[in-house]
Amino acid sequence: MPVVLGLPKGSLQDATFNMMKKAGFTVSVGSRSYTPSVDDPDLTCRLIRAQEISRYVELGMLDAGITGYDWIYENGSDIVEVAELIYGKQGMRPVRWVVAVPEESEIRKPTDLVGKRIATEAVGLTKRYLAKIGVEAEVEFSWGATEVKAPELVDAIVELTETGSSLRANNLRIIDVVLESTTRLIANKKAWQDKAKRAKIEQLALLLDGALAAESRVLLKMNVPSENLAKAAAILPALHAPTVMPLSDNNWHAVESVVEEKVVRDIIPLLRQAGAQGIIELPLSKVIF
Repeated sequence: MPVVLGLPKGSLQDATFNMMKKAGFTVSVGSRSYTPSVDDPDLTCRLIRAQEISRYVELGMLDAGITGYDWIYENGSDIVEVAELIYGKQGMRPVRWVVAVPEESEIRKPTDLVGKRIATEAVGLTKRYLAKIGVEAEVEFSWGATEVKAPELVDAIVELTETGSSLRANNLRIIDVVLESTTRLIANKKAWQDKAKRAKIEQLALLLDGALAAESRVLLKMNVPSENLAKAAAILPALHAPTVMPLSDNNWHAVESVVEEKVVRDIIPLLRQAGAQGIIELPLSKVIF
């Protein structure tokens, strides 16, 4: 039987489909469909709100799923966390659940929330946070557009943010971080004990990890004079060591290495000074460690 995989509908959908594509799985879905097609006979996908995926995985209605740690925590789901996949709607970074209040509010710190009204989609998460800091406040479920409810309807909100731009646009300021969350690949405990299903889920985890690792890395290739080889190799970061191969001209070697993209702008001038020529930067699809 194929592995039934829950994929998040909503803000994570496009990023997840894109990551699945880079991992080697082409997933597509119609605008009104909740059953995506995938080019792998060993996978069957379901498109479900991220808030619900961990519950359905725990109940065994899904063998595995991709959802945020925040919703696993909110639901208290008893599942297997297979892999942490650090990506989001707007970039490769964790997201945060934060307490935010209107700019003009007299609430300055979390303890000022005593007796206040708080709106949030993550009621359980918020109540646990308040209990942890010893604050009694009224928490109400928000069906959406939570940012616009303060200050007319509520005193504060607990909301998910990646960059904080939406909060600032609504004249809200953050007074505390409730939880930091990343995307997770999770599995049902019974499915995890099934040898074939576990192998498929582990394959998916490996390829998704490889696709994410490639997001921040590139392949640098160049030709280096043999006399400058040690100098160039010392400049190049590498997973283990740069690959070095002699050319037909014994005075030159081909050198290549996988490096963090953020350092490329700094090391290319140094490599050029070390005599490297024909430097090429190539994007990567996967890096498997």
